[in-house]
Amino acid sequence: MSSQKEFGDFQTPLPLAREVVELIHSLMGKPDRVIEPTAGLSSFLEAAHLKWGGDSTYEGYEINPEYVNQANLRLSGQGVKVVEQDFFTANWSDILNAKVSSGRVLLLGNPPWVTNSALGALGSSNSPEKSNFQGLRGFEAKTGKANFDIAEWILIKLIESLPAQAGVAMLCKTMTARKVLAHLWKSGKALAEASLFLIDAKVHFGVSVDACLFYARQGADPKPVAKVYATLSRETHSSSFGLLGGQLVSHIENYLANSDLEGVSPYVWRSGVKHDAAAVMELTQRNGHYLNGLGEEVRIEPNCVYPLLKSSDLGNGRCVARRHVIVTQKRTGDSTDHLRTEAPRTWSYLEKHAVQLDGRKSSIYRNRARFSVFGIGDYSFSLWKVAISGLYKNMQFVVIPPCEGRSIMLDDTCSFIPCGSEREAVLLAELLNSAPCQAFMGSLVFEDSKRPVTVDVLRRVSLFNLAKRLGRLEEFTRYAKMHDTSSENDHLQLSLVMEKPAKPYHSANLLAEQTV
Repeated sequence: MSSQKEFGDFQTPLPLAREVVELIHSLMGKPDRVIEPTAGLSSFLEAAHLKWGGDSTYEGYEINPEYVNQANLRLSGQGVKVVEQDFFTANWSDILNAKVSSGRVLLLGNPPWVTNSALGALGSSNSPEKSNFQGLRGFEAKTGKANFDIAEWILIKLIESLPAQAGVAMLCKTMTARKVLAHLWKSGKALAEASLFLIDAKVHFGVSVDACLFYARQGADPKPVAKVYATLSRETHSSSFGLLGGQLVSHIENYLANSDLEGVSPYVWRSGVKHDAAAVMELTQRNGHYLNGLGEEVRIEPNCVYPLLKSSDLGNGRCVARRHVIVTQKRTGDSTDHLRTEAPRTWSYLEKHAVQLDGRKSSIYRNRARFSVFGIGDYSFSLWKVAISGLYKNMQFVVIPPCEGRSIMLDDTCSFIPCGSEREAVLLAELLNSAPCQAFMGSLVFEDSKRPVTVDVLRRVSLFNLAKRLGRLEEFTRYAKMHDTSSENDHLQLSLVMEKPAKPYHSANLLAEQTV
């Protein structure tokens, strides 16, 4: 196992470390105590000593004994000490508060750029004890939200242990910095200042990822707002993001201009079909026959096969299916035993590939019917849909028509609304593709996210308020009242939406907060 893979090992070039130190000096002045918690070869300690010399104390902690030896040899005689320490077994509260009288503390460094799931796949022990530290619900934890960067865990642990008058300046992915801030803001952590200074990770580390210097400072006047700077300079402020009404907003200024579109909707956004076995479950047609991803000719009952559109199709404006997918159930949780008698060729095919299907790793398939899929329900078989790819930044909503009288399925990276008619689908697509909606969604979406457009984002768009702003409320209400909601709760929600539009999340003081 390579050291870089196991430890997320991207050593910081000294010129970059020195540039960071210069910026920190302009932000908080000279610290009394500089700590590099995941020191590596200690470039940051070296850069800090070059800047502040003997006026500060310096200490580093590093799990790799070879790095510890190299750092101590290189920095010998400079009053810099690096000790061997596993970050995940250290008591950081004791370490950071051991010398409270020493004045201002600066945590400086570059924690590992690797996720907990990646470390698990590598069989590495260099990770925190498993716990649901983000407080996710069971379903969220099972479907991917529980995966996090090790740097995320490290930063939260350090900031939660900070003494007064302390600051943090760490290189990390921008997505990691946002998730850390969201966690801290929602838990009420008092951060008086937070900023992201963007860096070019390709130039400095040879990796294509959005990265930044994450700077945060303790204080008595906390604000759930962070400023974003285009470079390592205070002169390049470009935007602000923050927590408004308990929700993360990517661009506060744009959000406030369109916050009347925040609210609930009588429509329920759905995700597409998830099967985790594309080579077996997805088919293409050639010369009148189906072929699977293994190159095998597949002869199964046609009533088990549906046209399929994927994110790449929607992202490029395509609504003509080039693939097909095997659907084994009408609803998630249904038994699949009926296929033995009603679709014996399909059952035989699935049994032939049981190793791949039974070996699917996601926990969502545990204790479910054999060969089951996920994200399937009555809504999946709607002949008309309005859909969007979750993976593309253009946020284009596409009307999905039926194909030869059959419903087109979408994969699990897409989100959609089932519609009762073409006219309803066209209306919803026109509302969602309108300039106000696009501006509002743009203020919620972080473009460097792996999946910028999520169901959580889509649920925040009040189609009622949007139709009202665009002068199409009467038309929208007619379709919304006809919409076949799936539960008593949905009917109650629809009634509430029609009677009283939801208030936007922002309050009068938020504009003042974001401009501080």
